[in-house]
Amino acid sequence: MSEQYTYLSISNSSEAIYKEKSSRFIALAFPVSDEKDIKELLKKIKNKYHDANHFCYAYRLGYDGKIMHTGDGGEPSGTAGKPILGQLLSKNLTNILIVVIRYFGGIKLGINGLINAYRQSTAEVLNKSVIVEKFIEETYTISFKAENINNVMKLLKDFDAEIIENKYTDRCSIKFSIRMSQKEKLISMLSALNSRGIIDFIV
Repeated sequence: MSEQYTYLSISNSSEAIYKEKSSRFIALAFPVSDEKDIKELLKKIKNKYHDANHFCYAYRLGYDGKIMHTGDGGEPSGTAGKPILGQLLSKNLTNILIVVIRYFGGIKLGINGLINAYRQSTAEVLNKSVIVEKFIEETYTISFKAENINNVMKLLKDFDAEIIENKYTDRCSIKFSIRMSQKEKLISMLSALNSRGIIDFIV
């Protein structure tokens, strides 16, 4: 089985409105990176739509999409969060949060009607989102004497590493991310520099 180097997500937040038998569904999509982001977003959205009848959501996290969670927001179990998540699974999207807010219009939709409404709301907001292929990356930190900075920076540049944080003093420190497809070669070269005492390699 070949190693996975990329995953699918969305690049932008988007919104769609779906109506069914007087009920109004507001679907929101967000690119996210961790559960802290999600908690903050959910809190803000609940405050904004505090008068809504139901507040339902689903999310997937991680390049393999193994972290998943749903919330039915007071709807019958399995009628809201599950169909929202189903749309994410069908499109193989991860690092994404979908929230669907419902304003009840006075006419009950029934179990099948609810499932369809939440599924359709999610499909419509995803149609308004830009789906992108993203590279899987890992983060590392190295430290080294200032005299070696040119050699280290050239090596990182050759591998298109992204500098996240750097500290330049007598003893420099660089935190960087590298694509999984490039990781093995770069780590091998950094390990060689480490064995020669040129850098300290911190995973």
